[in-house]
Amino acid sequence: MSTPAPKVEFWYEFASTYSYLSAMRIEDAARAAGVDVVWKPFLLGPIFFAQGWNTSPFNIYPAKGRYMVREMERLTAVRGLPFKMPSPFPQNSLLATRIAIIGHDEGWGVPFSKRVYAAQFGAGAGIADAASLGGILRDLGQDPARVIALAGQPETKDRLKQRSEEAQELGIFGAPSFLTKGELFWGDDRLEQALALATAK
Repeated sequence: MSTPAPKVEFWYEFASTYSYLSAMRIEDAARAAGVDVVWKPFLLGPIFFAQGWNTSPFNIYPAKGRYMVREMERLTAVRGLPFKMPSPFPQNSLLATRIAIIGHDEGWGVPFSKRVYAAQFGAGAGIADAASLGGILRDLGQDPARVIALAGQPETKDRLKQRSEEAQELGIFGAPSFLTKGELFWGDDRLEQALALATAK
């Protein structure tokens, strides 16, 4: 009997710039390391609200926000990724996250997530409404009306609420976060450390 591949959970928030960086490289990095990735879309909003924040810390601290934008410009240039900040920032990611949960159940969650990131941070497009997300769903061969109706069902809403509560229980405070062997790693620059621990004997 073959030994199961080690796993890393990838906790990502669609409104997170740095999650964009990780989403576009984690599959290749994990494949090279022999690690399976479990994609975990969640919402940072409830976590921020619990800390007394009503928006992104990049908006609360303008100097930090300016630095983040410049750093994203540098990192995306090095990695050959397009980058354009959407307006407003952060985008409302509620519907996209509900759809991603459905997509991961049905096997198209990864390409959907990557296309949402590419639209938002690659082209500066909005991702909050059904029309913009419907175009991505059509490109993936999905029926937007069906998927968006499922996203509005109480079961889907409850699953997302449970996912966000799970993130808080795990001590997740930002995105992207990586979880393996009970250890939490925060930030795109910690992906390699998470993969190394996943494969450590």
